[in-house]
Amino acid sequence: MLLIGCDFSSRPTRRKPIIIALGAMQNGRVQLSKLQRIESAEGFDDWLGQPREWVGAFDFPFGLPRELVSHLGWPLTWRACIDHFASLSRPEIRDTFAAFCNARPVGQKFAHRATDIPARSSPSMKWVNPPVAYMLHAGVPALLRAGVDIPGLHAGDPGRVALEAYPGLVAREILGTTSYKSDDTAKQTPQRLIARKDLITALEHGQTRLALRLKLTHAQRDALTDDASGDSLDAVLCLMLAAWAHRQHEKGDALYGLPPSLDPLEGWIVAAGTPAASTSTAMLRPATTWIT
Repeated sequence: MLLIGCDFSSRPTRRKPIIIALGAMQNGRVQLSKLQRIESAEGFDDWLGQPREWVGAFDFPFGLPRELVSHLGWPLTWRACIDHFASLSRPEIRDTFAAFCNARPVGQKFAHRATDIPARSSPSMKWVNPPVAYMLHAGVPALLRAGVDIPGLHAGDPGRVALEAYPGLVAREILGTTSYKSDDTAKQTPQRLIARKDLITALEHGQTRLALRLKLTHAQRDALTDDASGDSLDAVLCLMLAAWAHRQHEKGDALYGLPPSLDPLEGWIVAAGTPAASTSTAMLRPATTWIT
């Protein structure tokens, strides 16, 4: 089975492409086969629509908080809600969500999904730093156009299975609050380089909640280390999450490791809430402020 991890960009370009990590399980390890860069939304549509079977983990939210949707009076079924959301422009999304936040007290501005708490992820309604609402706006309609299956939310082609992923879920297990990436050249420091090396080593040794080992060639390891943006490494983290989900399905879990009680409007981040592995390299260095 082809496994894929996707580091997503809501407006892909040559400078900031969508990165797809492709791999497979081989002898109990996750073997990275290659990294593929997609520089346009049309290219992403084409890639999703290719006739091949895969299980993929995608780094963008698949749903909005029920509290937000209810407050706005939007449809409370997932597909109808997504269709409505997709019909809005980015300025309309920004203004609607900003008005919601402005009416709420300090410290409670954003509504959260249930999965955000165990995953420690940004609320899917955030439109800045990071703009995950725009990623949802671009990414989920692309999955629907391709007709893929989204467990717990939408029935589609069972040969192409898409799951919501968050690479920070795994990275923080290893690095704590230490940052390993930045799009800002001035912030691409030796400390972040060391953090990427530590994270890759931990993945190779299986020192995460996923209990899976990553297998890389020397050239692949160098490429992941040298990408100071962290986008290639994030795609590989998503690949590992896809491998974990595929393994749960092979054990008989129709939801690929997602909880049966997941909210069918909000969705769930794969492996969120799964107990962390006891072995970790998180104490390799003092924790610093998490910067993404």
